Amino acid sequence: MSNNRESDVAALLRPDPDGISAAVAILRAGGLVAFPTETVYGLGADARRGDAVLSVYAAKDRPRGNPLIIHVADLQAAMEIGEFNSQAEQLARAFWPGPLTLVLPHRTDSGVTREAVAGLPTVAIRVPAHRAAQMLLTALHGPMAGPSANPSGRVSPTKAIHVLADLGSRIKAVVDGGACAVGLESTIVGFGADGPMLLREGGVVRSEIEDILQVSLRELPPSRRPVAPGSFDRHYAPASHLRINAESPEPGECWLGFGPEPDGIRHAVAARNLSLAGNTAEAAQGLYACIRELDMVLGGRGRISVRTIPDDGFGAAVNDRLRRAAAPRS
Repeated sequence: MSNNRESDVAALLRPDPDGISAAVAILRAGGLVAFPTETVYGLGADARRGDAVLSVYAAKDRPRGNPLIIHVADLQAAMEIGEFNSQAEQLARAFWPGPLTLVLPHRTDSGVTREAVAGLPTVAIRVPAHRAAQMLLTALHGPMAGPSANPSGRVSPTKAIHVLADLGSRIKAVVDGGACAVGLESTIVGFGADGPMLLREGGVVRSEIEDILQVSLRELPPSRRPVAPGSFDRHYAPASHLRINAESPEPGECWLGFGPEPDGIRHAVAARNLSLAGNTAEAAQGLYACIRELDMVLGGRGRISVRTIPDDGFGAAVNDRLRRAAAPRS
């Protein structure tokens, strides 16, 4: 374990037995610990403690009506929290541990607090695949609330340094597990009388889910009240403005490319490319880190133009994040 110089800045913990033990001690005392997953870094709190969960909302400036994803170590632990139907169990066995969240009826005797589910009758559950996350959950012996470790509505963190920059003075520690492999939040699927429903694009491609279930996923109906995390119209946004589906940068803009670069790139203040090869999985992995870098170049006061990205593969999830990040500011 190594501490930052400033006493009011989160400790940086290694993903080893000593670091995990220190993180668990903080969680059991009601403190907050950021931790790596294969998707993005999560902000962990013991989901059985209402005070700890409320601290998550406060640290993130997150509306309390926005439910949190509950992370558990395995399917058995998940079944103690949510009521699984046959389709939910199919998906869990196919994709867990991994970047899929299931929204299920909440077992009220699960120990997960009402604060964590925002008073809803459902609970969002995930079994992460990252080794450090698994170590933490196993040592904690219980469910952990874990929304992304960033201020609400802003760009999600994919490295420990991102967490320290955003929340370093508001939490106790960060388990440093390196860069996240997937780079986008989990896919979220819910279930209703009319069948399974896609609530958020993410780390599992829609077609893979439909292949397992042998049915088409319904779409999330328009609603102002979130039934799942990441449902707000504006989300995942940098301080700078985003101009999406651009063909080339305009003078004074930063440029976020995909595939071969246009001639107009010389006009850009700075440029990054999500995938010169046009690979949407590579684009997903680097999306948030690239946006953060360009936002820093602009000092949060300019505009980032983003090349059109196809919806195939992980492109649908990437475009979902870009549309929300570029949505009008209230």
